[in-house]
Amino acid sequence: MSRTFWIIFNKEILSFLRSIGLVAVVLYSFTMDIYIAGEGIRIKPQNVPVGYVDYSGGGISRKILSHFHSPEFLKPKFFKSQEELSKAIFDREIILGLVFDPDFEKNYKEGKKTQVNVLLDSTAATQAFMTLTYLQNILLDFSSINMPIEIKSHKLFNQNSDNRYFLSLSEMLSVITLLIVILTAVVFVKEKEDGTWDIMLLMPVDPKLIILAKSLSQVFIVLMGVLLSLGFVVLGTFDTPLNGSFWAFMLLTFFYSFSSAGIGLFIASVSKSVMQVAQLSILIMMPIIFLSGAWTPIYAMHPFLQTLSLLSPLRYYIEATESIFFRGTAFMDLWPYFLGVFVLGVLLYAYGFRKIGRLF
Repeated sequence: MSRTFWIIFNKEILSFLRSIGLVAVVLYSFTMDIYIAGEGIRIKPQNVPVGYVDYSGGGISRKILSHFHSPEFLKPKFFKSQEELSKAIFDREIILGLVFDPDFEKNYKEGKKTQVNVLLDSTAATQAFMTLTYLQNILLDFSSINMPIEIKSHKLFNQNSDNRYFLSLSEMLSVITLLIVILTAVVFVKEKEDGTWDIMLLMPVDPKLIILAKSLSQVFIVLMGVLLSLGFVVLGTFDTPLNGSFWAFMLLTFFYSFSSAGIGLFIASVSKSVMQVAQLSILIMMPIIFLSGAWTPIYAMHPFLQTLSLLSPLRYYIEATESIFFRGTAFMDLWPYFLGVFVLGVLLYAYGFRKIGRLF
């Protein structure tokens, strides 16, 4: 039985390697896709075009404008009137607009209340909020308010606030989720499309052995992709810190892959073509990814969705991965995450295994 298992296992690995298109998709997903997500997405302000109208004509306004520099902001552009500035914002030439009133300089020097009118394109709400925060910090440097409180911030786990660490890691976990589901489903559905399903049924081999060997082969492929991604992108290119145990992460990834493979087995049992696999995979996996905290923190969700997220194995996988990479959590302290992934993994894989087993 062991020899038969490895024959089926190796056969699926060879079939994957012979499929140039599938190999290309996996390589791209574990390299360029993760690199683009980490390098191409910016949460903090980046090259924000700034415009201003200065009715005060004083030196204070120029000092304030001198604080807008790269890489967060482009050099501020002068406009003759607020109407011209508003039109530039409407035409998306300017994102941040500042208007200095005629009495701005005078009121500032006399210690009276003064103001800067801000026009901000908030189409991209997160970027707009971060840009406004930068602006407030710049203006506070010129404020004469004396506060008896000194604020000292200590950044933990990501001292340089490099969002590439989190984004690349989150993208890799999402790629693992989608690929293991799709690959596991495709390896069975291709038998249907190629007309070899009936031949497989006639094989003098235990169907349970066939299902296990085929699904485990795809788990192996994804694990190899994870090693590739970690070596060349996450740890290599972005130098993401790994403060915890590498082997704890790989063991957790192995368990999580089986839970996702269970979903793939279910999709394979109800799909007749690879196109249906793609459609059902997106339909099923998108809610799981949304509820996992990969894109939106769990605490920021509606209470009902927070409760629903407990059913997403990806939630435990992401929280455990962040704890391993950034916090350096000890292996014994990771048991709640391992338990969540393991329990949901057993349930999902058992259901998918039973579902597709009925076709044999």
